[in-house]
Amino acid sequence: QVQLVESGGGLVQAGGSLRLSCAASGNILSIVSMGWHRQAPGKQRELVAGITISGSRNYADSVKGRFTISRDNAKNTMFLQMNSLEPEDTAVYYCNAFDRVYTYWAQGTQVTVSS
Repeated sequence: QVQLVESGGGLVQAGGSLRLSCAASGNILSIVSMGWHRQAPGKQRELVAGITISGSRNYADSVKGRFTISRDNAKNTMFLQMNSLEPEDTAVYYCNAFDRVYTYWAQGTQVTVSS
């Protein structure tokens, strides 16, 4: 079992920045990849960024060059640095972790970008 706790969402003006954090606990050594998804009202949940245990990263086209996913292994924490935020980035953001069998999800944090 893996437990995930998010923090860092909020309200920001367009062009601003936010950093989301996702702290993992439990069976940390079983995790092979982690990532961030988001879901806007009336839309499906979509991948924002992912990072594997080897450090490989991938991003949705819509956030490339603006968002950066990273992790601090010593603190078992993953981050999503979001710069140049746009109103279209408004959504609930969810971090997740995959252990080859199951995908664990955090509770979600609201990010609202005003124009």
